[in-house]
Amino acid sequence: MASVNKVIIVGNLGRDPETRYMPSGDAMTSITVATTDSWKDKATGEKKEQTEWHRITFFGKLAEIAGQYLKKGSQVYVEGSLRTRKYTDKDGVEKYATDIKADSMQMLGSRQGMGGGAPMDEGYGGGGGGGAPAPRPQAAPQQRQAPASRPAPNFSDMDDDIPF
Repeated sequence: MASVNKVIIVGNLGRDPETRYMPSGDAMTSITVATTDSWKDKATGEKKEQTEWHRITFFGKLAEIAGQYLKKGSQVYVEGSLRTRKYTDKDGVEKYATDIKADSMQMLGSRQGMGGGAPMDEGYGGGGGGGAPAPRPQAAPQQRQAPASRPAPNFSDMDDDIPF
């Protein structure tokens, strides 16, 4: 039977990216992304939240793009796979850490005119290191008016009895 190791994360950077270069000259950028779950406690009725932090690593051209354009607070969509590594801490104790190796990334939001854009994919262009955004097709001018903006729905007020 086949197996799948796929992770999708949508969250905000907790600090600026850290870019390093390997002896081969390839870039490696690490980011930390926070995702937050919120729910209403059935017993007390109070709103609860839990934040999870994810370490994500980019390689090659995608690492250079992430290091250049992402900043603390940026919202990002990342697809990748889990990687567990073994290391020895300063006291000589062997430990394990699970990180996400990013395959593609999309900047979300519009922080100072950046983000909100096209997907960034390590395999873009078939060369295994494209990382360039996909071209956006130009839409033909339309005569109709844009709909009025509506506030985003607040899913935290939904009934928690709905099974998923």
